[in-house]
Amino acid sequence: MISGIVLAGGTSSRLGRPKQLLVLGGKPLLQHTLDAAAEAGLDEIVVVLGHMAPEVGSVLALPAGARTVVNPDYATGQASSLRTGLAAASAESDAAVVLLGDQPGMPASTIAAVAGGFRAGHGPIVQASYRGTPSHPVLFARSVWPDLMAVTGDQGAREVIKAHRDWVYRVPVDAEIPPDLDTLEDYRRLAGG
Repeated sequence: MISGIVLAGGTSSRLGRPKQLLVLGGKPLLQHTLDAAAEAGLDEIVVVLGHMAPEVGSVLALPAGARTVVNPDYATGQASSLRTGLAAASAESDAAVVLLGDQPGMPASTIAAVAGGFRAGHGPIVQASYRGTPSHPVLFARSVWPDLMAVTGDQGAREVIKAHRDWVYRVPVDAEIPPDLDTLEDYRRLAGG
């Protein structure tokens, strides 16, 4: 079983308002990531909310097999949301694909390719590589979760990947890295104006 962990608990400090609630293409920004994760065929999706969790949760249309959890420590940085998501994953889960809630252009095919790399026996870390540049999404086998649970602050999983490069299998993706949305300028660009 492969879980999707969608990190969406941040305060959107650079944007000045909750980016999870911005509308892009007729639906909330975060919904794009959820829909791609569902289309990719992940066995479950855990959406980690934090800042303004009730408001963000109320605008989402959760796909089958998806649920939200709230990270009470979201203000301490991304690592706490990652820990919250992993702790909420099914006990049956063999691996988790970490997805960013502010990366609406992430295609389901890329998520599926990373999961497929793990199912084919690669890992314990499987990462998308965009024309040679590694980026999200990243899958972590359950054997790596204790390392992830030890990460603190706003690091995310980057330090674990850096410390264990020999664990990483990269899935080639012939595309540009899907942009994430951090500022109002990013939003205007992604919205086409």
